[in-house]
Amino acid sequence: MEEQKEYSVSEISFAIKRCVETTFTQVRVKGEIFGAKRADSGHWYLSLKDANAVLAAVCWKGVAATLPVKIEDGLEVVATGKITTFAGKSSYQLVIERLEVAGAGALLKLLEERKQQFLKEGLFDEGHKKPIPYLPKTIGVVTSASGAVIRDIIHRVRDRFPSHIIVWPTPVQGEGAASSIASAIIGFNTIDKTSNIEKPDVLIVARGGGSLEDLWPFNEEVVIRAVYESDIPVISAVGHETDTMLIDYVADVRAPTPTGAAEFAVPVKAELESALMMIEARRVSAMSRYVSILKQQVEGLARGIPNLSQILLEYRERFDERVERLKNALKNFMNSKNKDVESIGLKPYYIQNLIEKRKTALFHFRERLSAVSIEQVLKRGFVWVTDRHFKTIYDATKAKRAGELNVRFADGIVKTKVVEERDALQIDLFDE
Repeated sequence: MEEQKEYSVSEISFAIKRCVETTFTQVRVKGEIFGAKRADSGHWYLSLKDANAVLAAVCWKGVAATLPVKIEDGLEVVATGKITTFAGKSSYQLVIERLEVAGAGALLKLLEERKQQFLKEGLFDEGHKKPIPYLPKTIGVVTSASGAVIRDIIHRVRDRFPSHIIVWPTPVQGEGAASSIASAIIGFNTIDKTSNIEKPDVLIVARGGGSLEDLWPFNEEVVIRAVYESDIPVISAVGHETDTMLIDYVADVRAPTPTGAAEFAVPVKAELESALMMIEARRVSAMSRYVSILKQQVEGLARGIPNLSQILLEYRERFDERVERLKNALKNFMNSKNKDVESIGLKPYYIQNLIEKRKTALFHFRERLSAVSIEQVLKRGFVWVTDRHFKTIYDATKAKRAGELNVRFADGIVKTKVVEERDALQIDLFDE
């Protein structure tokens, strides 16, 4: 009997490792996640199970950050990756490279769980929703740069009320779509006044119809939180009217279609023009009625006012009468005074005597005024002290502050300097 080959533990372990890893270099495994745990390093360790078996799995940090699905227990998924073994433990595991939810039923379950989570956090509260501006100057659109969606939005906006449109192209399905959509929303919000790009007044996040898997990026947490934190009002227009994504709950307005989003964003220009014409016609009609009413009121008031010419004529007659009476009164006054003069027998020498008396009184008055004049006071030994601007100085305090003084005598002015010594005031005379 031929003797069997003998293997060391290491040899058999490495042989199995080579066999497994070369046979299962790329596999897709369907199962339910359980025991998921994120290590401090950022790597995820979990297991996939079905009714009969359990498969250990790992998802490295770099891959986990790009997954379109959040790793969580109870979620049925399809994991794509390779099988590796550990010789030291006689174990094997799946190294996950991609992860997707398995089937629409599982997606709907996950959708409802996320919806309830966001509801608890208040992300869908009506009080947080912002009004859509009535006539936005600039509209930002987050969608694919190709396809019918962006063309429909641009065409509808131009038909209703031409406005400036800025498109931020993003993928709208598949791996990386959610993070691109969120980045676009955040990017629009970070535009400031120093930028050459005008910050939009409203955002439209849109894509056409598709399966639940195709529309799944609009249910991702990163997109929901970006919409919630947006300072710019957001209109969601994802899928058909019957499709409801989580973005529809957090957006400020949900439009049934991308075309409907354009209709929410801008009014119809023709309707505005028609409304303005109606308002203008009503304004003109109202002004006409108002003027007509005022005219009637003025005419009514005018009927109660007497004839102006007649009023002036009456006052003119009164004036003429007063003038005539004044003339007669003045004539009578002069006649009366003439008679008084004749009665007292005034003669020329009497009038001359009155004039002389008035002259004498005037002379005495002039002499009295002269006696109190400045010149006469100065002749009696007094002086008149002023500062350099010839303003009168009345006391020593002001004299000290003045520094230079003008001392006026009866026969001239002497300029002086003030020198303060102890408590006395010394005045030095000097000539310029």
